Amino acid sequence: MQKVVFFVGVAGTGKTTVAEKVVKDIPAAFLDRDTVGGRFVEAFLKKEGLDPDDRDSGFYKEHLRDLEYDATKDICIENIRVGQNVFMISPFTSELKNSDWIEEVLASAGKTKDDVDVKVVVVTLDDVDQQKSRIQGRGTERDTWKLENWQSYEARVDFVPEINWYISEDDILIFDNSGDLTDKKVKTLVDFIGR
Repeated sequence: MQKVVFFVGVAGTGKTTVAEKVVKDIPAAFLDRDTVGGRFVEAFLKKEGLDPDDRDSGFYKEHLRDLEYDATKDICIENIRVGQNVFMISPFTSELKNSDWIEEVLASAGKTKDDVDVKVVVVTLDDVDQQKSRIQGRGTERDTWKLENWQSYEARVDFVPEINWYISEDDILIFDNSGDLTDKKVKTLVDFIGR
């Protein structure tokens, strides 16, 4: 059955790394929202005289956030329509709250949940120090604000988003990505997605 899997969680939990490991066993279109919209968002922010790496400003949230997510959604819809598995990587907090969002995505692709298996992997960390270390280690400019305002992120390390989609609880996995991402942990994810 065709799969659409959302890897969600806050910055530094390892969403992309986890998805990269799983896609080796379950081939899929790999859609990281940062990659899809990053260059366009940077160009818009520069044009406005703003920090091109800021994803926390009011301007970004009001004018660019939904544009970035919608562009990723459109690519997802196209891949679903042609029968590809899709891995979607980003927090998706607003989208997960909207009970109609996934239904609209599938309908736009001409599919239903009878055709497509939708799953959500919530990537979390029990270890706040590891989260900060991972964010520092990836060395991207867009993480500067997070690191300078760390206390607001520290409180969210084990954050689990509200998921209002009409999918079974069995199709939602809370995955603690603390420590090493071992083959055994990856197999747990592959088994969850593959079942």
